[in-house]
Amino acid sequence: MFKAFKPTLAASIIAASFSFNAFAADVEKIHFLIPGGAGGGWDMTARGTGDVLIKSDIVETVSFQNLSGGGGGKAIAHLIETAQRQEDTLMVNSTPIVVRSLSGIFPQSFRDLTPVAATIADYGAIVASVDSPYNSWEDVVKEFEANPRKVKIAGGSARGSMDHLVVAAAFKGEGFDAKKVRYIAYDAGGKAMAALLSGETQLLSTGLGEVLEMSKSGQVKILAVTAPKRLDAAPDIPTLTEYGNETVFANWRGFFAAPGASQEKINEWNAALTKMYQTEQWQVVRDRNGWIDNYKADKDFYAFLENQEKQMGDLMRELGFLK
Repeated sequence: MFKAFKPTLAASIIAASFSFNAFAADVEKIHFLIPGGAGGGWDMTARGTGDVLIKSDIVETVSFQNLSGGGGGKAIAHLIETAQRQEDTLMVNSTPIVVRSLSGIFPQSFRDLTPVAATIADYGAIVASVDSPYNSWEDVVKEFEANPRKVKIAGGSARGSMDHLVVAAAFKGEGFDAKKVRYIAYDAGGKAMAALLSGETQLLSTGLGEVLEMSKSGQVKILAVTAPKRLDAAPDIPTLTEYGNETVFANWRGFFAAPGASQEKINEWNAALTKMYQTEQWQVVRDRNGWIDNYKADKDFYAFLENQEKQMGDLMRELGFLK
């Protein structure tokens, strides 16, 4: 980590001072494995985190690898199969690792990896194009009530996955049959956004962080978010709860290591991430993307995942995606 130098007294004092200031949060390198393509929520989370870790001098070098395929399963399999070579690798993931495991899209689950930390939560957003006739969630509800076939919703993940579940739950919260929701699956968020902007679909179901900047610049309209109350980062965007719809959902994002990672290494990563939270750079990245801090270190993260597995399984069975 440090360049070689002669062990003079002055150098020893400098080195000791540097170590004291950095504590265990100083990490030589982190390689971020991203299970999806560029521009999606996983990509934004990994690159935003890595950028802050570098700029705040918490990590010396970071690198990124996008490895999409199989709904995230390709990256998970790769991390497991090459575990002995991945001692510096953190794979970003989120609620889909639970949902896709339950639905059998891939055979692994979070138990086959090493949960390191949950870091942020991103609320769901229901989005329309700027020239859409929908100017509110109420407009969508009226259209759906009149003819649910006319309301097509794009999402950057497969049927029965998180983007689908969130919007299905939103319509269910209005008293509709969630199975009547016309969800159109696209491979990655960028393609789903293109479908919305081209008029292929009337709506887009995605994470707020993926569309907040586009909303601020007038490229899209966010009709509602699945937060319990309006967010400081998006004070002008209404929540479903304001319309009497009780649907509240936050998609966590966090990091996993390869199976067999040592507790010492897990502690080192958590120290680095904890220190990152205190920086101004992180606050800028977080607020720009509409994220909320949702930190859970390894053991708390594991317990949270077990609980979410049960909750998501119940929801998927209720909506007809699981038997």
